[in-house]
Amino acid sequence: MALITSYHVPGLYVEDHSIDVPLDWRGLEPMLLAVGSTMRRGAMPAPIAGAPESIKLFYRVVCAPDRINDDLPLLLFLQGGPGGESPRPLTPTSDGWIEEAVKHFRVVLPDQRGTGRSSCVDGRTIAALGDRAEAAGANAARSQADYLKRHLASSIVRDFEYLRLVGFGGKPWVTLGQSYGGFLTLSYLSLFPEGVAASFTCGGIPHVPASASEVYAHTFPRMAAKTQQYYDRYPADVERVAALADALEAQKPVLPDGSPMTVERLQLMGSDFGMKPSFERMHWIIDHAFVDGDGTLTCDASVSDSFLMRAFERTNTRTNPLYWTLQEFIYADGDTMPIGWAAAEEKAHRTEFDTLARPLMFTGEAMFPWMFEQMPELKPFKPAMDLLMEDTSWDKIYDPQRLAYNEVPLQAAVYFDDMYVDSGLQLDTLSRVGNSHAWVTNEFEHDGLHGSVVFKHLFDEALNRGDLRRIF
Repeated sequence: MALITSYHVPGLYVEDHSIDVPLDWRGLEPMLLAVGSTMRRGAMPAPIAGAPESIKLFYRVVCAPDRINDDLPLLLFLQGGPGGESPRPLTPTSDGWIEEAVKHFRVVLPDQRGTGRSSCVDGRTIAALGDRAEAAGANAARSQADYLKRHLASSIVRDFEYLRLVGFGGKPWVTLGQSYGGFLTLSYLSLFPEGVAASFTCGGIPHVPASASEVYAHTFPRMAAKTQQYYDRYPADVERVAALADALEAQKPVLPDGSPMTVERLQLMGSDFGMKPSFERMHWIIDHAFVDGDGTLTCDASVSDSFLMRAFERTNTRTNPLYWTLQEFIYADGDTMPIGWAAAEEKAHRTEFDTLARPLMFTGEAMFPWMFEQMPELKPFKPAMDLLMEDTSWDKIYDPQRLAYNEVPLQAAVYFDDMYVDSGLQLDTLSRVGNSHAWVTNEFEHDGLHGSVVFKHLFDEALNRGDLRRIF
């Protein structure tokens, strides 16, 4: 592993590292590659025109300053998303779980492929890949689509297993998965359970078998309920949001990047309603909606620049464009029916989410075709998205039989009111995963891990049950 630099932030010792990993893992195994074998098993996958053969995987290693030289067990953090980079801690308490984790572990914080400092994927890089593919006589959109397919769970988990082998001497590690990191956990346990000593997940157990349509059939009703909770807490916002929607339709304002501020984009602003204090954040954004006089609602009130800036900050994904791009493909597992814009299909059947319906409903964590037509950071992905939505062949990410006989201790925090990952579906999956334990709570929202309680609770339960005997 290549050490780039080491330094301290307040309360933490940090090392930055980077290694090369194959872009396309098909036919390769981390164990064999770790000992130098680059021969692929089975049919050689067709090269992706315009794409590199290898990419960079960046990761940080963090520990308490007084334990730099201690032989500590390893904790691998599996970031949520998709498309999210690992935390950049300011102090041990800036992301609450880290303070507890560094008491027991050396913490590995990787930027999943395509994010952060790991061979980043954004609109410019995907457009450049298309240009190179076209120059080589290939179909640009197909190359872009195939490249994006290499940024999902099967590739991410193989990156980490290879990192464990070449960077940490093959020592099994504990994993901590937040949200999508829980999906990665079940992929890891399906593919390389020998690499994992124990696992923790928070709000992130996927339904197996996976189905995007099933997920949105459960989450749209939850989004309607969350919207109603918001309006119950701030009743005056019912009329204010409705007036704002009407004003957006009539005035057709644009956001700072030139994209239209539409009613659909206003609905998208409820995407964090499953985290605290999201209702208050939304209330104060709506407080700035109108510019005239003291901002009191009037029939001809103009939408304020202040609101437009806040709406832009809340809904643009320039820092993590893979979040929306890969959102529905995380449910693709092996040979499937076309995903076909599952969230848009579900919304079309629910009249309460129509842009003309009142009270206006917010749509939550759901992506739609219009985003790739209107949002500048996502427009370069549109040709690939049109192909991916019709694809039927994907990498296998879960092995139900192996999960049923799983022996790796798995402790899962299941948030009963989770807006993003349905708790009933989580518990159904866990009922079919060996050696798994669920802590079901309504005390926290989806982001509960970022406080100081959740990880400590999971860790203490696992420790007291004896699930960490291999580690301590």
